Amino acid sequence: RTEITFCCPSVTDFKEAFGLFDRVGDSKVAYNQVADIMRALGQNPTNKDVKKILGDPSADDMANKRLDFDGFLAMLKTVDAIQKGTYDDYVEGLRVFDKEGNGTVMGAELRIVLSTLGEKMSEPEIESLMQGQEDENGSVHYEAFVKHVLSL
Repeated sequence: RTEITFCCPSVTDFKEAFGLFDRVGDSKVAYNQVADIMRALGQNPTNKDVKKILGDPSADDMANKRLDFDGFLAMLKTVDAIQKGTYDDYVEGLRVFDKEGNGTVMGAELRIVLSTLGEKMSEPEIESLMQGQEDENGSVHYEAFVKHVLSL
């Protein structure tokens, strides 16, 4: 009987995923693909974090410079080490918008925040995230919302 266990991806898994993005066949990927590969591997870096790790390249460099697997692997480790916000951090950030102190924020206000602050989200991304989160009054229970977001 063979048992399959899923744990942590190996370097081989990373290399395989990396290879799927090699459009030229030179065992390299374009800078503008790095964030997508990282996300495909379960990371969730901001575009700003990725550009910083790549050395703040120009738009031309993003499209034309290429990165080999060893360079990518080092960057993947850096992204993995970046401090991620905790549940409490996110709840505290949303509590600022809880004017009545009842554990809710207005959905419309939350949509504005998601589309204008930090890593700006597109309208379809926001709608997907907000689906089923608002009550009949258009309010969002932000602690449940944060749990929902962190479970994605």
